[in-house]
Amino acid sequence: MIAIRDAFQAGLFSHKNWLRNIVAGTIVGVVALPLAMAFAIASGVKPEQGIYTAIIAGLAVSIFGGSRLQIAGPTGAFIVILAGITAEYGVSGLQIATLMAGFILIALGFAKLGSIIKFIPDPVIVGFTAGIAVIIWVGQWQDFFGLAKVDGQHFHEKAISLFNLLPDFHLATTALAIFSLFLVIITAHIPGLKKVPGPLVALIVITLTQAIFQFEDVRTIGTAFGGIPQGLPEFEVPSFTWPQVISLIGPAFTIAMLGAIESLLSAVVADGMSGTRHDSNQELVGQGIANVLTPLFGGFAATGAIARTATNIRNGGNSPIAGIVHSAVLVIILVLLAPLASDIPLCVLSAILFVVAWNMSEVRHFTKIMTKAPRADVVILLVTFFLTVFADLVIAVNIGVIIATLHFLRRMASSVEVSVSESSDIHAELTHLGTQKLPDSVLVYSVEGPFFFGAVETLERSLANTHTDPQYLIIRLKWVPFIDATGLQTLEEVITALQKRNVIVLMSGANKRVERKLKRAGIISLVGEEYFFSGFTQAISKLLKMNDIKQDDRLIMNNFLDASRQYFENTSNQSDGKKD
Repeated sequence: MIAIRDAFQAGLFSHKNWLRNIVAGTIVGVVALPLAMAFAIASGVKPEQGIYTAIIAGLAVSIFGGSRLQIAGPTGAFIVILAGITAEYGVSGLQIATLMAGFILIALGFAKLGSIIKFIPDPVIVGFTAGIAVIIWVGQWQDFFGLAKVDGQHFHEKAISLFNLLPDFHLATTALAIFSLFLVIITAHIPGLKKVPGPLVALIVITLTQAIFQFEDVRTIGTAFGGIPQGLPEFEVPSFTWPQVISLIGPAFTIAMLGAIESLLSAVVADGMSGTRHDSNQELVGQGIANVLTPLFGGFAATGAIARTATNIRNGGNSPIAGIVHSAVLVIILVLLAPLASDIPLCVLSAILFVVAWNMSEVRHFTKIMTKAPRADVVILLVTFFLTVFADLVIAVNIGVIIATLHFLRRMASSVEVSVSESSDIHAELTHLGTQKLPDSVLVYSVEGPFFFGAVETLERSLANTHTDPQYLIIRLKWVPFIDATGLQTLEEVITALQKRNVIVLMSGANKRVERKLKRAGIISLVGEEYFFSGFTQAISKLLKMNDIKQDDRLIMNNFLDASRQYFENTSNQSDGKKD
């Protein structure tokens, strides 16, 4: 309840803020009505289940979420996943998967994994959302054009079937759908109607048109689903078996991951629009509670809805009151106006989803990445997009993230440098010790960058280029921020190989974190405590002492040699003068 606490502390529950939040909540509730029904039908369940989901999830997230402005409910991003689960496991399977996903989201929140969105690359997010948009768009052709049943299980099979059926489109259905699409788009550009939701205008106008003229063979909610029950849903725990639960673990994780990404993206958008700051971990907990509750009241998976959250902010919403009012408005509509929903044509809901798909596709952002982003990001975008459309969303996201991770690791590995330090490179340290040159028996290697599994080849290759073994080899770790298990193993193998060739290895400059890992891995014991130094100058000083040349003696010797050289030069000049 962090969002409510923050809103209360900010004084947003005062009387002066009530009206603006009630107005915003009412508008969002009206906007949510057609969307909730459309998303429910597209997900393979009844339209009233979408309304139940919007009511329960909207209320739960407003109370328990981490963003004071978030509006939750069924969303377009879930359609592809939920429709597949419904087709394979039935509505009860979808509700069980939703319940499990809720507990997963709660666990993610308590585990402080709210920053998960930061680890999903932008090309992956844009790629799979654009892919979902294409699937939604094509998937609505059947109801938009009034076509017969579509054959095929995969996207390309359904698309081919739809193209073959297009010549047999239903004229009245198509005309109503095109008119609906026109109303959804044009409403925002008509003076005086800019604040009236386009989907609501289309829903009312097309429903009245169908109710008056009663066009034949136009599918409506009444003919397809028998209408919408009047009243609130009853509490009921979905029945399940343990084998069913095990088989639904994968779909549940998919719902949870997609819900986490969508809700946190929506919260970030809300912060950008309003200047607020959400608690990502609490937001996951709130979304988890919502997804635990919705299937208990006949609903299905829900998450933060970007479009409805933005509508809330644009209309003055600034506290969780707006989200609570949004749920209350849907309850009132469900109780009082449910019988009127029988005449709602399915084609108007398809037209609304056409616009939703267009907005989801983010064409401008997609085009920008295609034209201006690095080539690797373009590849990641296209791979994720095409896999989403032609294979599976889970496969698409997994492979997209894997490719992005491998690309990142390759770039990180290429940034790691292992180089030989010449005397000129360490002039300051040598001068401090009273010398200008490293002893010929000493070789210094400097490692710069994270020493992880992708960079070990760099060290192996650099040491392999050393044709003559030195007597002493210093490995400088001053610029190594961290080291992983593979780096530790490689370092151990390199040191062991050098010691077998009678090369004495010294190490210097490791930070505290790297030093702890070196000690735990036994590498400090391998080189010997006496050959592990916190600073590079200490290592050089140790070598000078090991060569029986003390620093002070070296300075005295250098001064003596300089004085002797000067004496003999003067004596030689005097002798030459006498000869002349």
